[in-house]
Amino acid sequence: MSRPKLNAIVSAIRQHARAETVTNTDIPELKLSCFSAPTSSVSLVYEPCLCFVAQGSKEVTLAGESYPMGPGEFLLVSVDLPVDARVAEANTKCPYLGIQISLDPKVIGELLADGTAVSSTGPAERGMSVSTAEPPLQDAILRYVSLLNEPQDIKPLAPLVLREIAHRVLTSPQGVRLRQIALAGAPAYRIAQAIRWLKEHFTDTLKIEALAEKVGLSTSSFHLHFKNVTAMTPLQYQKRMRLQEARSLMLGENLDAAEAAFRVGYESPSQFSREYRRMFGAPPRQDIDAMLAALS
Repeated sequence: MSRPKLNAIVSAIRQHARAETVTNTDIPELKLSCFSAPTSSVSLVYEPCLCFVAQGSKEVTLAGESYPMGPGEFLLVSVDLPVDARVAEANTKCPYLGIQISLDPKVIGELLADGTAVSSTGPAERGMSVSTAEPPLQDAILRYVSLLNEPQDIKPLAPLVLREIAHRVLTSPQGVRLRQIALAGAPAYRIAQAIRWLKEHFTDTLKIEALAEKVGLSTSSFHLHFKNVTAMTPLQYQKRMRLQEARSLMLGENLDAAEAAFRVGYESPSQFSREYRRMFGAPPRQDIDAMLAALS
């Protein structure tokens, strides 16, 4: 870990991140985080991205698997994954400072067009991993955030630096995860297709055999590779997406539990309430009231 480079990234984030929140920036693919105290766990869906910790620490949990990150480390997410995330270490003198950079699968595919290959017959890799950012990647991240100081340079240069960041990740030890989902025919590529379908149709009745056939895998192979990538079965993934969407609807649109349940595909409000409580630790109304109280 390059301490001077990391200190420079910390300074760059401090210039543009608002306190106690996640800040959208003039670069659409770039978000900055700053929190002066540990946070409670938040359920969200990560799309393909790189999450870099500059200061403090963070923990992301995927289906019970913990991914802790400290300064100079990054979380690579290669497919859409429902997770729980929290700031684990932060204080007023040394706040948590982090960066989230969206990764475009099309750019990954373009970078692979030079002939870079990976076996399409091996098992699909987990769609999430933590690794140390080597100096070349840290340098690219610093230049990316520093573009916020030169607004006139963002449009011509930000796509180039983002492309460099994707290249640095692709050529890192964790790059196989991105290569697999970008190579047609690889099991992880087929699972990425299935995940996109599930994300867009999570309210529909899930027919495993039909979805497996849709992406060109046998049912048994589909189950195996899906769990390798997501740490969940397809049904568990769909349930998680439904419950998180229902939680967002109750928070954002003030829906009651029954209406939210029907909106996300549940036929039984009682089943929805049972599964909601198992996932979030409290019945829907109690959970939403507690979240609203925390925000007030």
